[in-house]
Amino acid sequence: MTTQQVYDPVAPCLTATAAPHRFLEQLSGKVVGFLDNAKPNFNHLVDDLAEILVRDYQVARVVKRRKRSASQGAPEAMLQELADQCDAVITGSGD
Repeated sequence: MTTQQVYDPVAPCLTATAAPHRFLEQLSGKVVGFLDNAKPNFNHLVDDLAEILVRDYQVARVVKRRKRSASQGAPEAMLQELADQCDAVITGSGD
């Protein structure tokens, strides 16, 4: 009989603090941001979602930013820009 060791790939975040929650009553007139993690096809999903949000939910503006790669965190300046400009930010993954 052999023993196999299984590792949990989820690491705790040691530096982040919980941000206060804000809820939007509606999307109309709001600015929605997308943080593209640079995985294949997420940019296509973002384009489609942005169109739907503006057309069907009267979102005032969509801000799109793209990380350099999926394996790197977004630069602090990019995160701050999204926080300053947007009422809501959606991050995601493609493939």
